[in-house]
Amino acid sequence: MSVVLASNSYGKSSVRLLKVARDGARHEIRDLTVDIALEGAFEAAHVEGDNSAVLPTDTMKNTVYAKAAEQAIGEPEDFAAALASHFLGACPAARTATVSVAEHRWHRLAVRENDHDHAFERGSGELRTARVSAVRGGERTVSSGIRDLVVLKSARSAFTGYPRDAYTTLPETEDRILATSMTATWHYSASERAFDTLFSAVRRTLLEAFSSHDSKSVQHTLYAMGQAVLEHCPEVAEISISMPNKHHLPVDVSRFGIRNQNEVFVPTPEPYGLIEATLRRKG
Repeated sequence: MSVVLASNSYGKSSVRLLKVARDGARHEIRDLTVDIALEGAFEAAHVEGDNSAVLPTDTMKNTVYAKAAEQAIGEPEDFAAALASHFLGACPAARTATVSVAEHRWHRLAVRENDHDHAFERGSGELRTARVSAVRGGERTVSSGIRDLVVLKSARSAFTGYPRDAYTTLPETEDRILATSMTATWHYSASERAFDTLFSAVRRTLLEAFSSHDSKSVQHTLYAMGQAVLEHCPEVAEISISMPNKHHLPVDVSRFGIRNQNEVFVPTPEPYGLIEATLRRKG
């Protein structure tokens, strides 16, 4: 039997890093999770057990810490790009180096209405993400994103007019809770951007569209959110959005002689509907 190695990659995942930037009494913290993946001429390691081209993944981990110590982390996209360029230089067999960074958000504690210099609280589970893929001798691609941004609206959300069959029990509603743990990833029209400013603009646009949209379905709102980003952020060429529908079901309290006036719900984490789409500019 003839066997061909169709594709391969390897790397180090979930490298955790916290950096404290100390500027006098006032500190800044950056809390990151870094994933590294290399693709290239590593066939001999698989087929022959020859590791002469394989940069150890432990070295990749150490490199993340060394680069964080040597330089300011800056924007996640820039840190990912610096690491990707380094790994192409450090591993001649690699044709592509892809580095993904997820930033965990922290906020300053307030003491007597003033932000504290060196005390912080962990924010929500929301992550800011960045991904840079660098090809040897070619251009690099940059994407940014948000993961696990939990949002909920308690009005202006409906779901009606869907097909029904013998197994349909879901009642139509003009007034339901719409909740999701959103993930969005967007690609830029160029790799050099003011990433912090753009991230804030895209995030703000997504949230404003979610809040103000008269939703006929999750699909309807997802499209409105992506459309708003492309209309208001010309640097964004394409955006992909994933919105699991975090169902909140009205509780039947009529058995207790009480009427539920669309106010009491039970959150049901599983199963959930999953709605995903990618929007890009025409042409």
